[in-house]
Amino acid sequence: MGITLERPCANCERLQASLVALQTELEAARGEIQCLNERLAAAKKDSSTSSKPPSSDIVKPTPPVDNDNTARTIGGQPGHPKHQRQPFPPEQVNHAVVHTLDACPDCAGPLSQLPDAPRVVQQIEILKPPLSIEQHTCPAYRCERCQRNYKAPMPTHIANGGLLGPQLTALIAFMKGVCHASFSTIRIFLRDVVGVTVSRSHLSDTLKKVSAALDGPYEELLQALPNEKILNVDETGHKDNGQRWWTWCFRADLYTLFHIDPHRSGDVLLEVLGTEFDGVLGCDYFSAYRRYMKECDVTVQFCLAHLIRDVKFLITLPDQRDRQYGEELRAALKELFAIFHQREVLGKEVFASKLEQARDRVLKVGLKAPDTRHSQNLAKRFAKHGSAYFTFVTTPGVEPTNNLAEQAIRFVVIDRQITQGTRSEGGRRFCERIWTVIATCVGQGKSVYGYLSMALGQWFIGGVVPSLLS
Repeated sequence: MGITLERPCANCERLQASLVALQTELEAARGEIQCLNERLAAAKKDSSTSSKPPSSDIVKPTPPVDNDNTARTIGGQPGHPKHQRQPFPPEQVNHAVVHTLDACPDCAGPLSQLPDAPRVVQQIEILKPPLSIEQHTCPAYRCERCQRNYKAPMPTHIANGGLLGPQLTALIAFMKGVCHASFSTIRIFLRDVVGVTVSRSHLSDTLKKVSAALDGPYEELLQALPNEKILNVDETGHKDNGQRWWTWCFRADLYTLFHIDPHRSGDVLLEVLGTEFDGVLGCDYFSAYRRYMKECDVTVQFCLAHLIRDVKFLITLPDQRDRQYGEELRAALKELFAIFHQREVLGKEVFASKLEQARDRVLKVGLKAPDTRHSQNLAKRFAKHGSAYFTFVTTPGVEPTNNLAEQAIRFVVIDRQITQGTRSEGGRRFCERIWTVIATCVGQGKSVYGYLSMALGQWFIGGVVPSLLS
């Protein structure tokens, strides 16, 4: 009687099926690990690998290494040049006092003055604000012939100003706009320092007057925007009674304008700049700018700094192919910027030629991407809009980055963090006008308070408010 054995082929089939199942499980695990690594790399994005602000970086800076193990003293270090403020000129000194010695403080003997330079101290003191309180009375009259009552007309600057004059109104606007002060802080300052008690509602009405006074200069800049040859644009969000609004920053050569809008789309650009804008628009790669570029055939300079952050992000990914592609792009961009920083040394023609060659190398490397999701996304961007990153190569005066607009909008971001946004249409109107005045005056090297005083002084008397471009 023979023994029946299991066929060898059946055993092999079972082992083969088990191997296939293990391989399938392994591939699934590898895919999950790859996905988790990419999510981890995305979670580790900071201001150097994305458009996140530097304030979002939570990594503490590494303290400097002290090689000689000696504690560094507080204050100025040895060898550091001394800085002293220049004294006020004699015409600005209100009161001068010379302190003398009549006799020797030790033995009461006679003294002779030395030719050495005397010790001079200039002290600045704040005086109690010299308030000027005027009372304007308009008596009532009765015309016996017409049998009608009349009152004497109030002067225009008093009727427009009301309780607060132009200088004090400008001070309130300065504190609210430049100093990010709240109504409570302004009320305390006016009460304790100036000696005037003003209600919150009156402060709100005062800022409405400031907005009305700045309407003319603001509209002038708004009308001038579409005619600019180079314009940098950026946007940031803020809350208004819990709803999201967007502050758009338009920075030209001589001025900066802020526009608050409920939308963050290309419709805002169409509304503000129109369809006939013929300049160069410096911006990031946000979809609103790409839509405006496509619909209106606008020349755009996409921010190279944002592109470099995206390239740096590739280097942090787990896939070796992504990292290699990122390193090659980064090397090509470094070479381009090395040439860009030599523009003062190289001749005009040589500089232009070398810059164009470096641009072509970046575009060539950018199109040769591996078959990975992140690299292919960047390669598609190069294929569709690559030349828009290098408009500055052939257009003099255009900067390769959008730093000009980002620097201007930083003030708005700080104000948003302190004040928590706006609360009404009037608040939005005041903010976009006062921010425009602040950024424009600072850019032109003018006094913000000086301009506000002059503008309100003219508005109070019904005159022409001075232009921000004058």
